[in-house]
Amino acid sequence: MDSLPCPTASARAAASIGAANTSSLKYRLLGADACVAEEEKKIRAAITATAHFLPDKVISNADLERLVDTSDEWIRSRTGISERRFLAEDEPTSTMAIAVAQELLARRGIAADDIDLIIVATITPDMIFPATACLVQHAIGASRVWAYDLSAACSGFVFAVATGAQFIESGAHRRVMVIGADKMSSILDFEDRTTCVLFGDGAGGVLLERGEDGAGMIDFELYADGAAVECLHIKGGGSLYPPSHETVDQRMHYIRQEGRTVFRFAVEKMAEVSVSLLERNGLTGADLKLFVPHQANKRIIDAAAQRMDLPSEKVMMNIDRYANTTAATIPIALAEAADQGRLERGDLVLMTGVGGGLTWGSALFRWGQ
Repeated sequence: MDSLPCPTASARAAASIGAANTSSLKYRLLGADACVAEEEKKIRAAITATAHFLPDKVISNADLERLVDTSDEWIRSRTGISERRFLAEDEPTSTMAIAVAQELLARRGIAADDIDLIIVATITPDMIFPATACLVQHAIGASRVWAYDLSAACSGFVFAVATGAQFIESGAHRRVMVIGADKMSSILDFEDRTTCVLFGDGAGGVLLERGEDGAGMIDFELYADGAAVECLHIKGGGSLYPPSHETVDQRMHYIRQEGRTVFRFAVEKMAEVSVSLLERNGLTGADLKLFVPHQANKRIIDAAAQRMDLPSEKVMMNIDRYANTTAATIPIALAEAADQGRLERGDLVLMTGVGGGLTWGSALFRWGQ
């Protein structure tokens, strides 16, 4: 009988039970040592640089008390947020994304034309088109790069990094820049006290390259459920409700969410997909060095950490200082963790996001910096 391939991350990601059973059979036929050897030969997309950008303007809970009927105690107790950053009104999302791109190049010591692809995850692009990623590409002088935006709200960075990794793993590209950036202050309704207190502005990003010694993305799980669109959306401005006096008067260009429904969904799915990805790879929370979750609500993060039996030192949390920056929360947190020396080469890192769409997913990396 001919030798059969090992159950690599791609095989483990198979959707059907039948495919999973086939992978187990192949594992038994080849033996553990052969599978480990083949797995080590797999090209993986490693994170070789991180960067983040935060606006200078700090908006405290006390500042919001002067705008809407809320209080510092109410916000802190329900979300864990103390303050957030707002970009200047005349500065767009690309301002932050460009700063991150420039920092990534500087930290890696490479030129803009050494990049093959730029993906920007955002729900607050500078304009409907061209893509904000194209504005970043032009600003940094990356003349040979192609670029596009990805829209998956708070899951955007996880979706984008998993997508970018495919170009590295396939051998199509050598370097992919992935950025999450959102100017949430531009789509907040400051007459909606339950929503406007939750968000802030910011950007973060990573550089993906071919990993060495097993470093890189091990596996990922991504999901979407369009049936829940009414729970979290901005209806105005698209082809369904083009901009008009009516859409403006009805305040349809601001973010709307059913808070309790989204909270319950996020608590369930953040924990569920995190545990699922670990179990699929024969891991538990004890194997992780760091869990980097989307920063939407401290109670959501705590619930996911508890499900994985993670101590606080294994959970990256900065929601108290930056609030929910949507596609930027995970890369900002990841960059801060790296800058703080919380990650070493070979450490296992799990990133998990839940957002509008509804969308959710996790990506598991072995740290390579």
